[in-house]
Amino acid sequence: MVEPGLDRHEWETEWQGLQPLIVDSPAEALPEVDRLIERMLTERGYPTTEEEARDSASPELVAEFLEARRITNMIERGETDDPGEIGAAITAYRNLYEFLLGGPSPP
Repeated sequence: MVEPGLDRHEWETEWQGLQPLIVDSPAEALPEVDRLIERMLTERGYPTTEEEARDSASPELVAEFLEARRITNMIERGETDDPGEIGAAITAYRNLYEFLLGGPSPP
């Protein structure tokens, strides 16, 4: 049996560990942050793809994740290094993290 709050503790620990990288090198942090948020979404029962989101009760949440992921993928492929886009992705991931940490699972 998994203890209540264990996921939350793991997520908080991982997020805190990523904070220095987010501050010092946000573009490099994006793939790791993306993986954490995807795992959080999945473990909370939210979809992580556009196809799954069509029938979801939370399409805006998934859209925010997918936009941040789009930017992350562009940066990984070397297609952009725009600080504004990097900041937008970090902000989206941070919003999702805070929501998932305190929010309820989907209906």
